[in-house]
Formats: sequence, structure tokens, C-alpha cells
Amino acid sequence: MISLGVLTTYFIVVLGLMLIPGPATLLTLARSVSGGRRVGLATGLGIASGDLFHTIMATFGLSALLATSALAFEIVKYAGVIYLIYLGFKAFIEKTESLDMPAAQAITAQRAFRQGFFTEILNPKTALFFLAFLPQFIHPESGSVIAQFALLGAIFVGLSICVTSLLAVGAGSIGGWLRRNRSVGRWQGKVVGTIYVALGLRLALQQQ
Repeated sequence: MISLGVLTTYFIVVLGLMLIPGPATLLTLARSVSGGRRVGLATGLGIASGDLFHTIMATFGLSALLATSALAFEIVKYAGVIYLIYLGFKAFIEKTESLDMPAAQAITAQRAFRQGFFTEILNPKTALFFLAFLPQFIHPESGSVIAQFALLGAIFVGLSICVTSLLAVGAGSIGGWLRRNRSVGRWQGKVVGTIYVALGLRLALQQQ
């Protein structure tokens, strides 16, 4: 099974990425402000369900290949490292404006769930992220690859539900803080970029 050290690193990285304002965060806040706490919670659950879909796709799309071929495992792992570092540099140097919540009309909780779900599963960048990110924490020598994918995916989805639920509950105060501190968007990319690059470099060097 995955070691406690790897799980701790994974937990911290995922939590850090989720706490930084991004599309999912802003959509959840906007839905909560416009439609209330119930709609915000439904939006967050829809997004988390989309993440679960991507986890399942990554698990069954890669697990058999990674479990049977050491070369394929290394190729996928280093391709993921390169992609994460690329995302990091892109986020770091990209010019960002002030961070604003998207305009959102009041809708039902059921519709908010569907929109959150389909927005997440139809985003190709999310699919690529899962394919690049999850394998970095998989170690075939630690046991079943499928079980490891399932555990990491469950942690990701669980954290997604917790974070978006907290955002929905505290939407008023959090949204007000973002409106008062619009310049947060200017350092958002640099923080995210630093996390991606640091993670990619750490994982690349760890193999040597």
C-alpha cells in the first residue's frame, strides 16, 4: 500500500491546489451567492463527481498498462513530470488580471449539479491533469496499482467535496474578501506555477 509519507505529500499538494482560487472555486462561490447555500453545495458535488469520473478513467486507462510494463510506467511518469513542469512555467509567466467571480444566474440545485458535473468531465485540461498527476504517486512495488489509484482518487474527491462545501457555506464572507482583494489574481498564477514546478522537479529527482 502507499506509504504514509507519499500520502501526506499528496494530501498537502492537493489541498494546496484546491484552496487557491480557481475556476471550480469561483464557480462554487458564484452559485452560492446567486442561488444560496443549497445550490452552491450542489455545484460543488457536481464538480467532485466530475473529478471522480476522471479518476475512474485514469485508473482503468492506465492501471493495466502501468502494472504490466516497467518501461510504460516510467514513460507515463516522466511524461507527467514534464507536463506538470510545463503547466507550472505557463502559470508562472502568464499575465493575470484581477480575480473576479463569474456572473451566475439563480438556478435549481439539480441543474447546478449537472452543470458542475458536465463542466468538469468535458474539460480536456482536467483529463490531462489527472493523467499526469495521479501516476506520480503510484509505486507498483507498493501493491495493487488499481487499489492505489482508487485510494488517491478517493482522497482527491473527498477533499474536493470538503473544500467546495466549506466554500458554499462561507460564500458570503469569502466572496466579499475576494471582491475587496481583487489583486489576488495577480499572484494566483505564480503560487500555482510554483507548486506545479516544485512537484514536477521533486518527482523527477526522486527517481534518480
